[in-house]
Amino acid sequence: MSDTTSSLRYLPAVNAVLEHPGVSALIDEAGREPVLAWVRDALDAVRSRLADGELVGDKVELLDAVADEVAERAVAAAHARIGKLINATGVVLHTGLGRAQLSASAKAALVDIAGAGNVEVDLETTRRRYRGHQLQSAWHTLTGAEDSLVVNNNAAATLLALQALCAGREVVISRGQLIEIGGSFRLPEIFELSGVTLREVGTTNRTKLADYERAIGPNTAAVMHVHTSNYRVVGFTSTPGIDELAPLAHAHGVIAIDDIGSGCLVDVTRYGLPAEPTFRDSLEQGADVSLGSGDKLLGGPQAGIILGNTECVSKIRSHPLARAARVDKLTLGALSATLDSYLRNTAEEDIPTIAMLAATQSGLLERAHAIRDELGDLEPLHIEVQTDTATVGGGSLPGSELPTAVLSLTHDEISPDELAVRLRLGTIRVFPRIQQDAVYVDLRSVSADDDSGITLALRLLAGRA
Repeated sequence: MSDTTSSLRYLPAVNAVLEHPGVSALIDEAGREPVLAWVRDALDAVRSRLADGELVGDKVELLDAVADEVAERAVAAAHARIGKLINATGVVLHTGLGRAQLSASAKAALVDIAGAGNVEVDLETTRRRYRGHQLQSAWHTLTGAEDSLVVNNNAAATLLALQALCAGREVVISRGQLIEIGGSFRLPEIFELSGVTLREVGTTNRTKLADYERAIGPNTAAVMHVHTSNYRVVGFTSTPGIDELAPLAHAHGVIAIDDIGSGCLVDVTRYGLPAEPTFRDSLEQGADVSLGSGDKLLGGPQAGIILGNTECVSKIRSHPLARAARVDKLTLGALSATLDSYLRNTAEEDIPTIAMLAATQSGLLERAHAIRDELGDLEPLHIEVQTDTATVGGGSLPGSELPTAVLSLTHDEISPDELAVRLRLGTIRVFPRIQQDAVYVDLRSVSADDDSGITLALRLLAGRA
């Protein structure tokens, strides 16, 4: 009898593997059903290795081999589980990493509203109210909006506004503003889904006010302006803003819809960035409905913000699709706390996105040197402080860069790719970028509160903790 055949006879039963100390300990942590699935997969893997002659052993050795395979699957499952990490890519609004990082008060609000709360009720009268009514006063103060509605993202806000206000009729829009949203979801598809006829005017790079005026007819419901927040056309280019389109729309008795994209509430030019439209600008310039995101430059949770006059927003709120797109109480709680920071005029201190945009390169360098000095000598891991540039990301301010400070990591024996993997999968998960044959830990996208986490993660990476 061959060694392989003999070893196959010693392959343990499922129950024997489940009773192995290393495996049984996983049951309390992960649950019996996931562990049982890992055991069966592990047995199949060891059986294949035995059949291929890659492995031989007695009962004890094979039981340990299967347990090791189970442990590997447990580790892989832990790595795949959603959870906290430190965004050290330098991209402030990294879509893959959750975009805007919530403020401390927004996180606290999530806990506060996790139980029962006045989500859809007026505490004084006990009458049922629409979801998000608690934010109306804040929206009015911050933007001048008569009415508001919050839905689950800006794509839903656009779809809902078009269907509620314009279904069965035409909407006039510049050809250069037919953007593609993340995930290959294109604005023309939203038009089609909403039952609206798309009326394109102008060209990719130039559209004139006269182009809109010629297109408006008896079947026109609205003129729409979309801020191209995820790309920029440069050179010979021009297009009317909402300040010109709103008066034109109103002169012809149709609605003016303005999608400002990033949901900005502050003047970002103070941070050395190009001007970005704000909700207040949009509404003051005549938009009947202004749409934007909650998790981009606003710095809050994922949400679609619909602001505007009472007549239009009421129609949108009463549309059946509004319930399908509504937000849950957690989003409302976090958004409310975020707006409170703007009302207190403490956004630069409270809201991570705004704080990251406002941070100076000198301040980032000071933090980087403090981390480097605290770490000391970690050879064969080498750490240098360098300057570089970072991007805003998240479909906001395309092409705009901010000066930054990075910790550049190299290792005498480990490649940059392997270093980055170890950081991403570490006890403290840090997501860096690879550049110039080194791993860059970019502090532009790291909250100052996480500097201690970066320090410990690098100690662990060097095997000094």
